[in-house]
Amino acid sequence: MSALPASARLAWWGTAWLRGRVGPDDVLDAVQGEDVTHVVGGPDGPSSLLLELAAARNHGADQVAAAFPAPGDPAGLRGPRDLTHAAVEAGEVALLAGTGLVPRQVGRAVEWTVLPAERRPPPDLGEADRQLRSTLLTAANALADLDVARWQPRVADELLDLRAGVPLAAPPGTPRRCVDLAGRALHVEAVVELALRDDGGALSAGEALARRAALDPLERAARHALTAACSPDGWPPEPDESAHR
Repeated sequence: MSALPASARLAWWGTAWLRGRVGPDDVLDAVQGEDVTHVVGGPDGPSSLLLELAAARNHGADQVAAAFPAPGDPAGLRGPRDLTHAAVEAGEVALLAGTGLVPRQVGRAVEWTVLPAERRPPPDLGEADRQLRSTLLTAANALADLDVARWQPRVADELLDLRAGVPLAAPPGTPRRCVDLAGRALHVEAVVELALRDDGGALSAGEALARRAALDPLERAARHALTAACSPDGWPPEPDESAHR
């Protein structure tokens, strides 16, 4: 199954650091993962993600968001054009204090390009969750009509388990429902990728087109769900700890 994308890791752990819940080493370890290093490109030469986060914090930022757009569906973005184009090409972007950080894998390293970003309305977490569940049921029914169990039994089994999700580690302060939603979104993305990997037992080009027609909305719903789960501007309010003292 898919791992949490770099922009999602930066959103969760960068937000936790900006809000004083984790230390800088925690951010670097979580975002870097199995990569050798992460660098941020700029006119004055490469810098680190922590320097970008610190500069944003000095200007009042307390969160990092992430979006996962695709061609024809710039989910979670409002432009400008250069940012949208780069983010769509990469399939992801982290949003921090009026800028977008677009990652690019270079061998075992990741280079982040910084571009101006327009302010966007926060994604609706509840709506994204409901849409993923609804689209999953619709897709499962459509694929059942296409006899998906005959050409890819594993896909049929995975689609029928509505509670399945990729287990994810998250920093303190990340809402449990966001962790759960992100895990289910990644699970769905992996199932869609598996289903589209080959034509399996499809008997005709028409069946293959029908299968893609059922899966495309599911992939879109999964990307929107992951965007909402990684957008602290749309998270539910944190409980007032002082009220329980």
